[in-house]
Amino acid sequence: MKREMQRITGIIEKHKKGFGFIRQEEGADFFVAPDKMGGAMNGDTVEAEILPPHMTRRSHEARVIQILEHKTTELVGTFEKHKHYGFVIPDDKKIGEDVFVKRDFARNAQTGDKVVAKITRYPDVSHSLEGKITEVIAREGQPGSDVLSLIRAYGLYETFPSRVNAEAKARSREPITEKMISESGRLDLRDKTIFTIDGPTAKDLDDAVSIEMLPNGNYLLGVHIADVSHFVAEDGYLDREALKRGTSVYLINRVVPMLPKALSNGSCSLNEGEDKLTLSCFMEINGEGAVVDHSIQESVIRSSARLVYDDVSDILEKDDKVFSKKYSSIVGDIKLMGELAAILRHRRKQRGSLDFDISEAVITLDEDENPIAVELEERRAANRLIEEFMLVANETVAEHFFWLNYPFVYRIHEKPDPEKIMDLKTYLMNFGIKLKGSADNIYPKTLADIIADIEDKPYESVVNRVMLRTMKKARYSTECEGHFGLAFRYYCHFTSPIRRYPDLIIHRIIKESITGRMTEEKLEKYRMDAEKAADISSKTERKAQELEREVDKMKKAQFMEAHIGEEYDGVVSGVTDFGVYVELPNTIEGMALASELARPYLLGERVRVRVTDARPQEKQIDFQIMHKSRSD
Repeated sequence: MKREMQRITGIIEKHKKGFGFIRQEEGADFFVAPDKMGGAMNGDTVEAEILPPHMTRRSHEARVIQILEHKTTELVGTFEKHKHYGFVIPDDKKIGEDVFVKRDFARNAQTGDKVVAKITRYPDVSHSLEGKITEVIAREGQPGSDVLSLIRAYGLYETFPSRVNAEAKARSREPITEKMISESGRLDLRDKTIFTIDGPTAKDLDDAVSIEMLPNGNYLLGVHIADVSHFVAEDGYLDREALKRGTSVYLINRVVPMLPKALSNGSCSLNEGEDKLTLSCFMEINGEGAVVDHSIQESVIRSSARLVYDDVSDILEKDDKVFSKKYSSIVGDIKLMGELAAILRHRRKQRGSLDFDISEAVITLDEDENPIAVELEERRAANRLIEEFMLVANETVAEHFFWLNYPFVYRIHEKPDPEKIMDLKTYLMNFGIKLKGSADNIYPKTLADIIADIEDKPYESVVNRVMLRTMKKARYSTECEGHFGLAFRYYCHFTSPIRRYPDLIIHRIIKESITGRMTEEKLEKYRMDAEKAADISSKTERKAQELEREVDKMKKAQFMEAHIGEEYDGVVSGVTDFGVYVELPNTIEGMALASELARPYLLGERVRVRVTDARPQEKQIDFQIMHKSRSD
């Protein structure tokens, strides 16, 4: 009697060369050869048979026997037109085959156009992959077509449905009148010195700050956040679309916004000289950086100035006379803020908050959206100032609502897995660094001390990156489980409701609470809404971060196309079976293949490389290691 093979269920992770792996929720991964894919595509959920040893040379190999669920229903690619038919060549090389398109389904697409193809027939033993064009994203040669294609490949849209736009425009036309302000009972702060500090190109200004010195010597810090919930009605078209998007996505020179511009850049944005509705968190902070008292109130402000980070940093770092004169009416407040930010930062460091000094890149594009420079982004005094003020406001608000026991959306960051801590311990020994304490109960202060000790060391950047990879990803939750990386017991996202949905939903809860309108019925609804928002927002955030990384990698590879043959100093940033990754000082990373290496290399080792190839579509850069870095 024929023995039935053991079956497994999992998700196919397909390689561009045709083979793949079945990833199970629990249990081992199984290799699948190209001829045993059974028509499965990357991301499909499949049922497979485990092949016995006599049928394979591998211990864990399987054959797909049934596709349970197709993940891919549409794909993005480049159209190739023929006389009676066409093909879509997928941007995602893991698809593995081109999509056949009948002439009647080509929707006027021309050769070279970036298109979206809806799959009409999945591949099997007798049929190839077929589809129809549903959208022409960009014509051949159109600037930015590469980024637009990635946006659509991630299922995102820069534009909004007509009903969402209509609601946004209607809400944005509602005036802020004196009668409305007085009847609402809002705290009128329009005569106070309040201002915004942002990047020079930012248009969605959702936070402003103010400061006073109290008679008792304490600081009174005000963090004033755009009252987006006033304009976005619960469960309306706007609200449902914002929840679906979860976050705004920032892609070098373009934004995929959570809210339409009529609100994000208009009515909600805290523009200079305009009356704006806000939620204000006032915190009395002593000389040690502890919040000794606080209040959260509905308010209305009129921003005194729209400041930019570099100008404020020049005042704080250099006492710049030009900018000090330009902002003479508020320069005293700026310097007082700098003083308070330093106190808050010191207190946070003493508590063990992790601050990975990992360089990020600024990519500059020309008018045709081609990269012309990749440079390090500088975290200056003003950037750190706003960072500290937002952190303390988020912590204060989270603690306030934790003790009220209201439904809420917290920002949590769990402890690293003990296994990863053990791997980190082993890795750090290569640099003579001893990681103290138990892997089961590591403290953030232990890691913070190591970060401080390696500052300015040659291996600082690579050790920081490895430590960061040891961490779990932060996420949203209705349970207040603390933030390991910040060493905070209470934390939430309160300060960016224009671009993050969790901030928006907790603003609603906050307003119902501070105005005394909260009821048991509302509490029950918010419990369900908070659970849903936490789950969706965690997923959309991960998707946004992945897309942002992919766009950066693509543009960096495009930039290096013009530098093939040139040599650079770099640091070994990763070691794999395929080769080693080398990172250049401007964060560009490429791989030197193992087959071309003369000897083994260690993480953190300085080397000199030559650029041998760059493939933007694959987001890859190839290096050849020449010898040790000239700086050694």
